[in-house]
Amino acid sequence: MHRSGDLSEQQMLAWRRFLRAHALVTRRLESDLLAEHRLPLASYDVLVQLVEAPQRRLRMSELAERVLLSRSGLTRLVDRLAKDGLVRREACDSDARGLFTVLTDEGLERLREASPVHLRGIAEHGVGRLADEEASQLAQLLGRLLDDDPLGAPGGVTRRD
Repeated sequence: MHRSGDLSEQQMLAWRRFLRAHALVTRRLESDLLAEHRLPLASYDVLVQLVEAPQRRLRMSELAERVLLSRSGLTRLVDRLAKDGLVRREACDSDARGLFTVLTDEGLERLREASPVHLRGIAEHGVGRLADEEASQLAQLLGRLLDDDPLGAPGGVTRRD
């Protein structure tokens, strides 16, 4: 382990490339989804998180933990998705203040339509450029960066389709 500010040249190079690769791949995935389905990547991510959740629903606090948006940004996004009929809000029986965000059948269909574009983008712009052994090595290395993230645990990875 290194102290803060005590990083090698190779570590800084790896960090910069990680950030650039993430930004570039994310922009390309967003562009593909917008061009073919008029669906922003953040909206796609919310729909994926809901389809993978029990009963296709999550409390807003749980959803916020799973997506890379601020709570206020997530609230605005969920409002837009609800307006479009892709999700709905449901009261929580055990907590009068709590709300669930629930994936609708229309949202599930929209996700199914967009998933091939997203998976194609992952292959074209991301890990599809790597051999299986390289992808395995990358997954292990990135897993070390996620070692304190319960959502990043090795068993938590799922195929998003």
